[in-house]
Amino acid sequence: MPEITVQLVIFLLGVAGLTALAAFWDLKERRIPNWLTLPVFGAGWVYQLWFNGLGGLADGGLGFLVGFGTLFVLWMVGGGGGGDVKLMGALSVWLGFRMTLMVMIASTAIVILMTVFVVAYGMIVNGPYATKRKLLATGKPQDRTKSAKRETSQEKASRRVMAYAVPVAVATWSVLVWKLPTFPWT
Repeated sequence: MPEITVQLVIFLLGVAGLTALAAFWDLKERRIPNWLTLPVFGAGWVYQLWFNGLGGLADGGLGFLVGFGTLFVLWMVGGGGGGDVKLMGALSVWLGFRMTLMVMIASTAIVILMTVFVVAYGMIVNGPYATKRKLLATGKPQDRTKSAKRETSQEKASRRVMAYAVPVAVATWSVLVWKLPTFPWT
């Protein structure tokens, strides 16, 4: 177990606080607000500089490039929400490069397992066609006499299989428990 220092306490409060609030808010509202992610993003840079110097800034920057960059590309092709991108961006500055990679791999595994479970459950309870209609946006109107309309953000949110902040929180906490004995990491 590492020595309890001011650095460790601030790190754990920043990371655990962000992920817990984001998971709660995402479950409740199906979005992650900017008022949560943006200040924590800025605080991550201050944390890195204060406790880890220029090396910490570089590590936070590489983590940001990986975490934010990957999810930004997915968001651009319609594979997630903007709040998810900003959450991973803020979190990755705190975590740095290696831990961001670990969290992304673990959260992807959790997302895959949860998605398989949700789809299988939906197919058992509601049948395959109802599950398909609920989860997929085909762009085709159900009534063929009407023209296709653009999907609203609320309709898109209702199709989400899960709140992405939950797998990110579980993955982050798992990585922290695993890596905690070797703190500080830089």
